[in-house]
Amino acid sequence: MNEFKSIIQELLNLIKEWEPKLSALPDDVITERRNSQNRTIKQIVGHMVDSASNNTHRIIHLQYQQSPLIFPDYANLGNNDRWIAIQNYQDEEWNNLVQLWKYSNIHVTHVIRNINIEKLDNVWISALNDKISLKAMVVDFPRHFKLHCGEINDLINKQ
Repeated sequence: MNEFKSIIQELLNLIKEWEPKLSALPDDVITERRNSQNRTIKQIVGHMVDSASNNTHRIIHLQYQQSPLIFPDYANLGNNDRWIAIQNYQDEEWNNLVQLWKYSNIHVTHVIRNINIEKLDNVWISALNDKISLKAMVVDFPRHFKLHCGEINDLINKQ
């Protein structure tokens, strides 16, 4: 899809840039340093996997379900922390988690590439009662991705 070509390329470039950075991090950096949300790098990466998964499901549901769509909102009301805790990303084997992060997000780009453009105005209603179009969700995905890369970078540079 030409409309999202730059978004897809941006995400693929970020994945290519970040995979070796993440893979090279020492255990103490990924497990002990915590951000303002009390998350470690392992937990942030796990959250990014959850984001990829949930956004993949939203993109798909928004193309065949009635709009507006009521879809479980994992990101608001503290549910994202529940996802992190229930899946226990803190104890996940790091290389497996990095590969899951990589391929989950590569798959998001594949799903975005195949969106039916006739469905871009379909909306889902968040837990905060916001109406978010499929197009707006896709356009916002790189911002969210980069936000978490920035958090990881801050933790890497933390002394």
